[in-house]
Amino acid sequence: MSPTQPLKSRAATHRLVCRATALAVAAGSVLAVSGTAVAHDRPAHARHAHQATYRVDSAQLATGLYQSAYSERHHVLWATTAVGRPPVKQSQLLKVDPKTLKVKAAYTPPVTDPATGAVEAVYGVAVDDEHDTVWTTNTRNNSVSVYSQRTGKHLASLPNVAHAREITVDERHNLAWASGFGDGSLVAFDTRTFKEKKRVKVEGAGTAGVAVDKRSGTAYATDLNNNRIIAVSPYKSEPRFIPTGAGPIGIALSANGRTAYTADQKDGMLSIVDLRKGAVTKTVPTGAGALSVDADHRSGRVFVANRGTGTTTVVDPKKGTVLADLATGPNPNHVTVHRGTAYVVDKSAAGADRIDSVHRISLTRSH
Repeated sequence: MSPTQPLKSRAATHRLVCRATALAVAAGSVLAVSGTAVAHDRPAHARHAHQATYRVDSAQLATGLYQSAYSERHHVLWATTAVGRPPVKQSQLLKVDPKTLKVKAAYTPPVTDPATGAVEAVYGVAVDDEHDTVWTTNTRNNSVSVYSQRTGKHLASLPNVAHAREITVDERHNLAWASGFGDGSLVAFDTRTFKEKKRVKVEGAGTAGVAVDKRSGTAYATDLNNNRIIAVSPYKSEPRFIPTGAGPIGIALSANGRTAYTADQKDGMLSIVDLRKGAVTKTVPTGAGALSVDADHRSGRVFVANRGTGTTTVVDPKKGTVLADLATGPNPNHVTVHRGTAYVVDKSAAGADRIDSVHRISLTRSH
């Protein structure tokens, strides 16, 4: 997934923290670390005005981790893995126990080329608990797929999503929205019939992260090429464009759907965007290569995975302050939040056979 290649870290101290974490994870199956922060070179007003203590539990999971999604129906964490460049022969959809951080089941995507052994490698992932399915993006195959949550069976492959990067599910409106980075498209599929329902293509765009307001049904995609958000309503033919920070790649929405949060890869920022006004209201420095973002709809806190610095930053978006920076392995690639707990997958390749890790972040106390 070429758009996920980050800026290089400029902070040697962060590299040392990440290496120490990787060594500790490699030494055992689960590592628990508690802490408040790892300091960045950021303005004083953006530092830890209100510190919080978090527990980070880490475990080696699999080689080639990309993204994860939580199923409340089954209380499992789904994660994707893919190794190498085309023809990709090693890829799995993993069912992970969120308590033990161990793999409960692993499913291999279907073979696409018997001559080479290439498979329909999975990268992005989203859960549809309403219909008991898992949706994946198959970036190298320009498609998305659907799997059964109960059995792991491959149910369908849906083509023509150019360099499919991310996917999200709107259970209320029975739609799965996928971003096609290759041609600047945003594509919606019916989660019941798997048929394509809507396609919007923006010339020159690089659609990357995608989120959906489940109240209005509006989908929002970051445009990595043009420093903006593309908003697509299921009821309108023309998209709306909303400016955001430099190099936006990940996106999440507030609980009420009125605010968007973008992880801005180019300048290592979190942008807080008022969607009604169509303007950035705050920016918070988080770390080099800010890549993925998710919001906790219970507390309002926002989590940003910074691939360059090897940290995940916790932000209070109302105050625009950083609550904590937590070491989450070299090259954290994706963060997802469920009921106050964040799960971060990295591309550390720190263990034997280049194993990557998963990190669970939970709040222990605040002051």
